[in-house]
Amino acid sequence: MQTVNIKGQLIDFDTPKVMGILNITPDSFFDGGKYQLQADIERRCEEILEQGADIVDIGAYSSRPGAFHVDAAEEERRLRQSLEWIRKKYPDAVLSVDTFRANISKIVVEEYEADIINDISGGMMDAEMFPTIALLGVPYILMHMQGTPQNMQHNPVYKNLIGDISLFFAEQLKKLSQYGAKDVILDVGFGFGKTLEHNYELLRELKQFELFKLPLLVGISRKSMIYKLLDIEAKDALNGTTALNTIALMNGANILRVHDVKEAVECINLVRQLKNA
Repeated sequence: MQTVNIKGQLIDFDTPKVMGILNITPDSFFDGGKYQLQADIERRCEEILEQGADIVDIGAYSSRPGAFHVDAAEEERRLRQSLEWIRKKYPDAVLSVDTFRANISKIVVEEYEADIINDISGGMMDAEMFPTIALLGVPYILMHMQGTPQNMQHNPVYKNLIGDISLFFAEQLKKLSQYGAKDVILDVGFGFGKTLEHNYELLRELKQFELFKLPLLVGISRKSMIYKLLDIEAKDALNGTTALNTIALMNGANILRVHDVKEAVECINLVRQLKNA
């Protein structure tokens, strides 16, 4: 049984978990700018929790392809303001913070009791991230990304997609272990330095990453691998998201990171029944 320790409580993944997305950025690809005011942020957090999410993932740095770089001071300002509101209203919520910066990680864990750090760079954009995570002692989401959000989709190339990502995970996990970090969750990084074909190969071969014996997070909610293929817009990609989340669950996903929590919870319940039938 795979588990992570969150504030002394062991969370197991016999039943997959749902991570609801709360973007407090003005420029995210799907809901950028919707959650800036206190009332809107609190309402979105309430919606995520009421619909059955296990984790709220808060992001203050847009990582959509070609996104503008946001400096540390602005990321910190956005997070401090939002976390203060959220922690006051939802003190027991399990909060993940989406950041690649070690200092931001330290602030949100020590001052606002963030429970998980979700790093899109897998430790590649801040050399202090791994020792900081070990010191903080919180679960860490290690994601694979080729390049940076600003250039990752220019021309992603792999010698062997599954092999290259597996090697990256193995190397980064070894470093984390050397620092004494525990409770790692893996994310193959759909859409982060991958072509459409890469994304579908990853989804098809997701079970290969079970060799690490760590929880697997899948984040494909309303992404371009769905809406570009179907020639629709992100706002119309819920049906496609549910279809691919179902496949991800069948292939070993333990956490679904989504915009649409209710539908993801339903998806998990249906697949769970199918597997147990």
